[in-house]
Amino acid sequence: MDLPDRPLLDALAAYAHAAAHRPGTPCRCAGGLVGVLADRDDGTVVRHGRLVAKAHAPGIEPEAHRARIALAAHPDVREVFLPPLTVSPPEELDGRPVSLWPYGSPVDPADPDAAPWEEAARLLARLHRTPPPDGEAIRLPGMRAPAKAALAVDRMRRTAPDHPAAATVLAAWRSVPDGAATDGPRLLCHGDFHLGQLVRDEESAEPAESARSAKSEGGPTPPSAPWRLIDPDDAGLGDPAWDLARPAAWFAAGILPPEIWSRFLGAYQEAGGPAVGADPWAQLDVPARALTVQTAALAVAKSTAEGRPLDEVEDVMIDTCARIAGHRTDSAPTAST
Repeated sequence: MDLPDRPLLDALAAYAHAAAHRPGTPCRCAGGLVGVLADRDDGTVVRHGRLVAKAHAPGIEPEAHRARIALAAHPDVREVFLPPLTVSPPEELDGRPVSLWPYGSPVDPADPDAAPWEEAARLLARLHRTPPPDGEAIRLPGMRAPAKAALAVDRMRRTAPDHPAAATVLAAWRSVPDGAATDGPRLLCHGDFHLGQLVRDEESAEPAESARSAKSEGGPTPPSAPWRLIDPDDAGLGDPAWDLARPAAWFAAGILPPEIWSRFLGAYQEAGGPAVGADPWAQLDVPARALTVQTAALAVAKSTAEGRPLDEVEDVMIDTCARIAGHRTDSAPTAST
């Protein structure tokens, strides 16, 4: 595994501290309100009190990045994206653009029954229905979901070409038609939707006085705080079916229970989401296959780098790739909506 980039983490922590406190003001934030939230190749994130600082991926295209941050800040999507506290010009640390955000409480992985599937579906539907805004965000690039699937396959080819599952994943990848990235509508898309991209927007809540006091002291998130999408790094114009592709792939693989998939898809359709029609799988089949391959390819690459066998969920995705490769069908899994 890669070792943490300590100089970057230290610099990002100092940046967040400076943003959270006036010059000369001592930090009295509790230990649980300061720390590293994520440290991955595609982004390093630290929290300091009510602020979050993110160092975005190295080598990110500056103009596209600015447009995506401007999109998240645009009032037309204020009820969809958590807005940044900084827009432009971006700060840089070690050649990586840095942005500031309000802290929002994430989905609790220990309480899957409380996962906000319907709320997420309605947010996606609202985003997909919103016309691309004017200004800098009008120059949005294509959303990156299809490109990320191809990058995952390339990573597997480079780092784990002899893995026993690699041939199965590549066979499934050949079932994804060329042009999948450009076919379809050009609507606003998140580009990397999963439940980890949701937080409570505490600044938009209207809590009771006791909850407001707890919030100001770093206490629990008020239950009235609405959910918002975060991480616009892959956002842009494209086919919105790709934003539904990961839960669709999980459902097809048997990881996401049918009742949860039905709730998610039904809420999206009831909210007027334009990604799917009467037969949702007519639009979802190709993106779901691509996301299955992406997940499997990353599993092969990461398990090889870590010197470990595939875990149970990763094995399921490889088995799903085998089904895709073994009998490409024009029909697809169904669930009542």
